[in-house]
This record gives sequence, structure tokens and C-alpha cells, in this order.
Amino acid sequence: MQNIGILSLNIGKPRNLQFGKREVTTGIHKTPVSSPVFLSTLNFTGDGQGDLVHHGGVEKAVCVYPSEHYPYWEKTLGKPLDAGAFGENLTLQGLTEDEVHIGDSFKIGEAVVQVSQPRQPCYKLSLVHERKDMSLLVQHTGYTGFYFRVLKEGMVSPTDVLVRISQPALTITVTEANQLMYHDQNNLEGIRKLLEVNELSESWRKTFQKRLSGNEVDTSERLTGNK
Repeated sequence: MQNIGILSLNIGKPRNLQFGKREVTTGIHKTPVSSPVFLSTLNFTGDGQGDLVHHGGVEKAVCVYPSEHYPYWEKTLGKPLDAGAFGENLTLQGLTEDEVHIGDSFKIGEAVVQVSQPRQPCYKLSLVHERKDMSLLVQHTGYTGFYFRVLKEGMVSPTDVLVRISQPALTITVTEANQLMYHDQNNLEGIRKLLEVNELSESWRKTFQKRLSGNEVDTSERLTGNK
């Protein structure tokens, strides 16, 4: 089985930042730790999210970002980046979006985690990196990172490796899921295939089910001349 290295394990509590004329609460600022941390079904001990509607929760307990993308962003942004610069809990080496599938499970220390969905970039990345188009850039490149749900709680150390222990019967990469979400919205066959992956998060499932239903209604109206 493939081993994936942890370059940094990052945690941080939410704090308030100024965003234009308003103040926002965000947990995007993470700090590397050097000691083992307990991973529960909701998060690492000491970690938190500012917006619990769009971030965190059982299906987004751990945010992951591949270190392979850092050189690209350092060149694009014109500055060096520390680990955790994208608000991720785990900065990994050896596991990019096109190498991991929705539903892949990994052992990490005492814990077992599973890929639930790609990470959806939000405006707070623009706040941190001072680029208004940062979220769109992340979508365009596909360098989104992804989320883990926690199947088994336990201690995780920054020196641990991830070991892939299982894959779903139907394998769809995070890259392919991103493509359907942002670039190939009318690929109904691809959407149906993704919806067959039981391990897909409920929020992404609802989004694609709504998109599929809308396309089917639109097609029906065109065929019957009711539109």
C-alpha cells in the first residue's frame, strides 16, 4: 500500500478579522504542532471553524492540502508560504487530487479517515492572500485540497504516515469531482456516476441531485414544447 507523508499538522481556533467594512470570524489561520493530537469525529483537539454552516462538521472534520501545489502558489502570489497557508489541518506529500478518490480510506496514527468531498474554496482565502480572485484561481487550477471524515477516532502525530487501506468499488478522483462541479456542469452521465459513490458527502450529493433534477426538467420541457 502507498504511504503518504505528513509535512505539517496544523490547528487553530477561530478569530475575528477585518474584511472590508465588516468583521468576519474565521478558523483559516492554522499553526503547526509538534506533538500528537487527538482526532475526534469533528476535529483535532484545539482546532475550530468560524463558519459552522459551510465549514467543519462530521463530513469535513479534517481539511487536507497537497504540498505539491505550494510552489505554484508561491510563484503566482509572489511570496513564500508557510505550511497551513490554505487553512488545512494536514499538509501532505504524495497525495494530490488526481491520486485520491472520493471514499478512499486511510489509517493515520490511531485514527482512520475517509475522503468525503473536495474542499470548496471560499472568500476567506482572498482575505488571507490579498487576492480578490483567489477562490476562482483555486477552482480554475483544481488545486482545491479535500476533506476527511473520521471513521475511527485516535491520536495522530505529525510524524505519522497515511496508509491507504481501502477504496470504494466505484473510483472517482477528487479532480474528476471538481471537474463536474466547476467546469463540466452539464455532464449528466458523470453526475449520475458520482452520485453512485455512497461515500460522497451529503452536501455535494444534494448539489448534484439538484443540478441533475434541473437538467432533467429542462430537457423534458424542451421535448414537450413547454418552454
